[in-house]
Amino acid sequence: MASHKINNGVKANEIFEGQVKLYKHMFAFLDSLCLKWCVDMNIPNIIHNHGQPMTLHELVSTLKVPLAKVSGVHRLMRYLAHLGFFDIVRIIQEDQEEKEEAYVLTYVSKLLVRGTDHCLSPMVDLILDPTVSTSYQQLGKWIHDEGNQTPFAMALDTDIWDFLSNNPTHMKYFNDATASDSQIINLALRDHGVVFEGLESIVDVAGGTGMVAKYLSETFPHLKCIVFDLPQVVKNLKESNNLSYVGGNMFHSIPKADAVLLKVCVFHQI
Repeated sequence: MASHKINNGVKANEIFEGQVKLYKHMFAFLDSLCLKWCVDMNIPNIIHNHGQPMTLHELVSTLKVPLAKVSGVHRLMRYLAHLGFFDIVRIIQEDQEEKEEAYVLTYVSKLLVRGTDHCLSPMVDLILDPTVSTSYQQLGKWIHDEGNQTPFAMALDTDIWDFLSNNPTHMKYFNDATASDSQIINLALRDHGVVFEGLESIVDVAGGTGMVAKYLSETFPHLKCIVFDLPQVVKNLKESNNLSYVGGNMFHSIPKADAVLLKVCVFHQI
């Protein structure tokens, strides 16, 4: 390809390379929405429960997809396979001579099988929910605002915590998502428990329903574990001998302890 300078000293090949990168990011939302479709349709569980590679015909039959939409499902599944969520294998069905495409789970989509110990589908439910994701449409307005409103507050005219308090469905999304993320944290902590040796107390700030703190309290019976979160989050949660729940606002104060545990907050940017 020619690389002549055509405008302000920019070469043609640089323009085309820039276009590729630009379009890649511009259409990146399709990756997320295809993932959301996959989780909404419960496809990882369907393939998991099938117990063997699943053909397109078997999948659309289970989903009860109208005939006119079968080709669309085929394109979506091939794209998700391209993204690494599924592998495509070729199998021979009974009474058939030619091999047929079939889908199997990858190490990524295995994390989306609901009911397993380390399922992250609730994170997809929360982060890709339109009510949550639409807040990022407000970044332009937010950057010029002299107040302290978050993009989420600008989108819905309320902060995220009040919104969750008044919307039980989204509160469940939030609690399930943080709990699922904590399951992965527990897997990491299982082989690195030495970091908690010598501590007598720890406070899990924004600890949600206490998934990590429960693990720590059971693994280290001598360790006093405090879960600190908003009152509506920790209300009526069951305590144990060395596990307690405290409601409050971490921006005002937090309970005293030998150590503070802070995990990533899924709403830290909104």
